[in-house]
Amino acid sequence: MKKGKGKQRRAFIKNSAYSILASLVGMEIVFANKMPVGYEPIIFQEKESLKSLGKEASLTVLNDKPWNVETPVHLLDDQVTPASKMFIRNNGLLPDRIKLEDWTLTLQGESVKSTKTYSMSDIKDKFRHYSYHLVLECGGNGRGEFYPPTEGNQWGVGAVSCAKWTGIRLKDLLQDVGINNDAVYIGYHGLDSHLSGDPNKEAISRGIPLWKALQEETLLAFALNDEELPLAHGFPLRLVAGGFPASASGKWLKALSVRNKVHDGSKMESPSYRIPISPIEPGSSVDEDNMRIIESMPVRSIITYPKSGAQLPFGRKLNIRGHAWAGEEAVKQVEYSIDFGSTWQLCNLEKPINRLAWQHFSATIEFPIKGYYEVWVKAIDMKGVSQPMVVPAWNPKGYLNNACHRIAVKLT
Repeated sequence: MKKGKGKQRRAFIKNSAYSILASLVGMEIVFANKMPVGYEPIIFQEKESLKSLGKEASLTVLNDKPWNVETPVHLLDDQVTPASKMFIRNNGLLPDRIKLEDWTLTLQGESVKSTKTYSMSDIKDKFRHYSYHLVLECGGNGRGEFYPPTEGNQWGVGAVSCAKWTGIRLKDLLQDVGINNDAVYIGYHGLDSHLSGDPNKEAISRGIPLWKALQEETLLAFALNDEELPLAHGFPLRLVAGGFPASASGKWLKALSVRNKVHDGSKMESPSYRIPISPIEPGSSVDEDNMRIIESMPVRSIITYPKSGAQLPFGRKLNIRGHAWAGEEAVKQVEYSIDFGSTWQLCNLEKPINRLAWQHFSATIEFPIKGYYEVWVKAIDMKGVSQPMVVPAWNPKGYLNNACHRIAVKLT
């Protein structure tokens, strides 16, 4: 082969490789010709990592140290969220492989009758099993819409799930170990490690007030959707406290502390998972005395079908569907608007499968003329509290944005 033709062939192969990479990414890779030989673009590394976590490649990675992964809202269309589509919110590094035969859970703290340790066999064999469909939502879900921007992962609206959890009731374990009359809070301790690598620091150690711990639906779960709990979601045992911010549902449990005061573990300090008691000016600082711990999450709804940007011919009706939830409350009604909130129409709303599960809604919409529309939805809880049409009061950590979800629709 002549020297010139050899160069041409190598250039053809290289350009073909660039084209293949571009087709996999979905767009041109700018400066592809500058890429080191053998280099794998990070987008493919993320997809492989998502696969190792049991996640679909189409989920959005916000951070990988620690892992924070969001679910595009149209992928939340399932009535029961599959594990492969559940968001991930971590504060520390995933623990290494955990051997069940070596694992134990210790009940400790000022307000237990005596410290007691349980194996997985103790937990599964000694106590009755319960299953509930429970909403877990990141306290920062919707953070990306706050202005001025706040610190933390800039979540859209997909940091939420409602799966089937199976385990034992926390109240049954507390009854077995025995607690004192001064008990007010349950703190959790996990096997995840601090980002610094310091073994003396906990990545996160939050918890729940005793009244929440004693609810029927508050579980120590070892199964998710009738399968063994995945490592990404807390194997071998996690706390699940539906209706509270998901940070209260500790993963990879190794111990629970029964406290005679509000738990003071990592991420319990202000301003973590706290909001101002009184409204403040956006961008300003807040006195600690004006902050409260987030407990029940606010009323909220999302449209899961169709995906925003849908196009359909004029004259065809549009079927929408989605989910609504309201923390400790149930949802009374869901409404939609196609005129930017000027008027609202009722959606069909189903009852929850159990308390603290989300409720499915649907509606059929007719459009008056061709053009661009936005479909807005808002939910109203049993106390009459409605989602706001705009982003609610600003807070330093960007929590609890429950503004109406909306999608774009074009009638052609």
